[in-house]
Amino acid sequence: MSAGDETATTLRRAYPAALSARLEEPLNRWLWLVKWLLLIPHYIVLIVLWICAVVATIVAWFAILFTGRYPRGIFDFNLGVLRWTWRVSFYSYSALGTDRYPPFSRQREPDYPATLDVEYQQEHSRWGTFGRIVLAIPQLLIVGIFEGGASGFTIGHGHAGEIATPWSGLIGLLALIIGFALLFTTRYLRDLFDFIIGLNRWVIRVAVYVLLMTDTYPPFRFDPGGDEPGTPAGQLPPQE
Repeated sequence: MSAGDETATTLRRAYPAALSARLEEPLNRWLWLVKWLLLIPHYIVLIVLWICAVVATIVAWFAILFTGRYPRGIFDFNLGVLRWTWRVSFYSYSALGTDRYPPFSRQREPDYPATLDVEYQQEHSRWGTFGRIVLAIPQLLIVGIFEGGASGFTIGHGHAGEIATPWSGLIGLLALIIGFALLFTTRYLRDLFDFIIGLNRWVIRVAVYVLLMTDTYPPFRFDPGGDEPGTPAGQLPPQE
């Protein structure tokens, strides 16, 4: 394959949202049982932040309709909420990939083992905002299976739902299996790590699309692994 062909393949595979994760071992065999309790402060803040994100997205919808641009301040806010959400997800029952407590931060935290970047789109289709939710229905149905019905997708990638039903959906079921493996063997089932990160990656891509942060429709493609496909080192360039 020529260099040009490799570049074209990379561009086809890359998506404007780059989710990456790094498994941190060893993991405590008991800690996962009480992470829901330790994360209550995060859950409270995230519920408030996601309510604000929904309101901000409505404002962004009107801004795109009239100007064709997504207000950068709203984009940065929503990206910060998604980053915070992903770090909490990775620590808790969407991956159990680290015992390092997530920071209370909407900023990039490159030293934390779960990172997320989204490329800022300069121009948006004004009329493409109409029917966005309708277009996203097939993806939302898939995400519902991953997250467990309506779980908590619209208010924090399942976090609000995790308080009451932490093991709902395919992701929660896999995390439960991983948790029991830790409990009895102190080992993380590495074969499941790439798979569960791929499920989370799909969920985040749909969230970015629904939040109007990109016009690029999420691919019906499962991309497992800790590094984002088609993106060097699993990262998009930091957004200034």
